[in-house]
Amino acid sequence: MPSIFSRIVSGEIPCYKIAEDEKFLAFLDINPLATGHTLVIPKKETDYIFSIGDKELSEMMIFAKRVALAIEKTVPCKRIGVAVIGLEVPHAHIHLIPINNVEDINFSRPKLKPTQCDLGETASRIKITYGDMS
Repeated sequence: MPSIFSRIVSGEIPCYKIAEDEKFLAFLDINPLATGHTLVIPKKETDYIFSIGDKELSEMMIFAKRVALAIEKTVPCKRIGVAVIGLEVPHAHIHLIPINNVEDINFSRPKLKPTQCDLGETASRIKITYGDMS
């Protein structure tokens, strides 16, 4: 059975897309720790990030870096935190989270509850910044 992320890649489930190329997709987490919390995934379903080949993993990190820089220019924060946990969805993914201190990336904290409108506006702003970086 395809993961929820594979269903997003196929268009079966909508997402708040930030960036996409032939191999990777970045979209907002709908249960974010912070405004702008974004997930970067390979389009090819792979359960564990360290099962991804070296070349594709390095390309994924370069893709994530560009997305992170767009988030950082759009969402007020000191840094973009990076986390790879790999337990909640059986599809490799990188969390990019705007942070101001180490507690901001604590996954046991309560998640934000943004509206569809909030998510759409945030995605649009980050997507525009990402596009401007081309």
